[in-house]
Amino acid sequence: MNRRAAVAAALRRASASGWRAWRSSLQLRIGAITMLVAGVVVVVVSVVLFNQIKSQLLDVKREAAIDQAQSGVAYAQSQVSGIVTGDAASVRTTLARTVRELQSRNGEAGNFDTVLVYRTGDVARPAASRQQLYPNLPPELVAAVDSGTQVWQYATVPEGGSRDVPTLLVGAPVPIDGQGGEQVDLYYAFPLDQEQQTLSLVRSTVAISGIALTLFVVGIGVLVTRLVVGPVRQAAQGAQRLAEGRLEERLAVSGSDDLARLASSFNAMADSLQKQITQLEALSQLQQRFTSDVSHELRTPLTTVQMAAEVLHESRGDFDPALARSAELLYAEVNRFEALLSDLLEISRYDAGAAQLEAEPTDLGPLLRRVAGDLASLADRHGCELQVRTPDRPVIADVDARRVQRVLRNLVGNAIEHGAGHPVELTLAANRTAAAVTVRDHGIGLDSEEAQHVFDRFWRADPARVRTVGGSGLGLSISLEDARLHGGWLQVWGQPGQGAQFRLTLPLTEGAELTGSPLPLRPVVVRRVRSPR
Repeated sequence: MNRRAAVAAALRRASASGWRAWRSSLQLRIGAITMLVAGVVVVVVSVVLFNQIKSQLLDVKREAAIDQAQSGVAYAQSQVSGIVTGDAASVRTTLARTVRELQSRNGEAGNFDTVLVYRTGDVARPAASRQQLYPNLPPELVAAVDSGTQVWQYATVPEGGSRDVPTLLVGAPVPIDGQGGEQVDLYYAFPLDQEQQTLSLVRSTVAISGIALTLFVVGIGVLVTRLVVGPVRQAAQGAQRLAEGRLEERLAVSGSDDLARLASSFNAMADSLQKQITQLEALSQLQQRFTSDVSHELRTPLTTVQMAAEVLHESRGDFDPALARSAELLYAEVNRFEALLSDLLEISRYDAGAAQLEAEPTDLGPLLRRVAGDLASLADRHGCELQVRTPDRPVIADVDARRVQRVLRNLVGNAIEHGAGHPVELTLAANRTAAAVTVRDHGIGLDSEEAQHVFDRFWRADPARVRTVGGSGLGLSISLEDARLHGGWLQVWGQPGQGAQFRLTLPLTEGAELTGSPLPLRPVVVRRVRSPR
């Protein structure tokens, strides 16, 4: 049983590797199809050709045999016309002499044996050039000749010991002037062993020629395919290297045919892409440098303004109500401006590739509860309840606690703002390789188009809607970059009127590759919550 299972497994592996090779190699498919078509054509032509040769060979043999049989009938008639019916010895002598004379008469049909039968009533007296020939004649042939008809038939007749030889049998009645039911029949047996050898030689020649022709056609097809597939394969490899960022990749151009035009078009496309990508990179670097420079340059005056705003905010009790309100607004907007600058500096570090991960083993359960505690006052102002669910065992992951906490604060803050006063569910789970946190609200929700843009910078689902939390519009973009820096995922699900759910998935070990998440992105039970009218 084990051996049978091993053979079955080996066959499955071989079939799988063969199927992969079939799908990945155009040259293999063309070669196999060419071999199949050429083989079918060669087999059909070989069968038709062999049948034609066989038919012609046997037709010539049969016509010569019939002519010789007719000549033999005429000779036998001249010899047995005066046979004495009452003298058995005379009958045997005449029959034997006639058979010997017939055997000595050569013809175009080749070697043969003869049987001469003298029949009186139900008594048959045969004389044959080879013993056991007459008893092995087919009964239907003998019956047809007895009825007075000249017939021929292909049959297998024993020769010598037990060797059977395909034979052409020709039988004909010999006209005599006998009376009283006397009849003489003549049979010729022409062995077809030479014709069989000739057909075997023809068959082997046709088979060898067909195989050689098939291989020759396949070789030509593979060669032609290689001449065509080779440049196409080089173009595919060049396109792959170009996609990997090697913008200087070019194809060699030789000649002026279609493949040369393909290479020229590829090179022109590569030149255009290189020029455009270089321009985009320069523009992106300029934009990043501009953002970074402006953010840094605004940091100093903003610090001065922030200090002045704090002084005014602390002294607002000495001002009249209008001036005190202005001091509060100034202080709030300056803090919001400072948060925006911080986010701009953070996103510029990601754009420049300067962000670094400071990972260390961290228990994600207390981290999630700490974020919920920090935002509890905000949830109270929105009439929202934060429901935190964590596993009983610690969930330890190699993460940058500051960045993960920032991601969770952004997700929970957005859920509170868009939750329409309904509870916000925070769930933590883990498996052997990954940990996940879902933040679920039951607010206005997202449609599919909004879900595609929710991580875009400065994107808002409803630009006319007033933001109450006071974010910069970069929170989710930075959160996505923080998740990617950990090698994790940040994904969103939403439906209008049924809320939204964000899922943060992180590997437990730094540098590990994620293959799945311990929590589903779509909630198991989607509850329909009526929007406030």
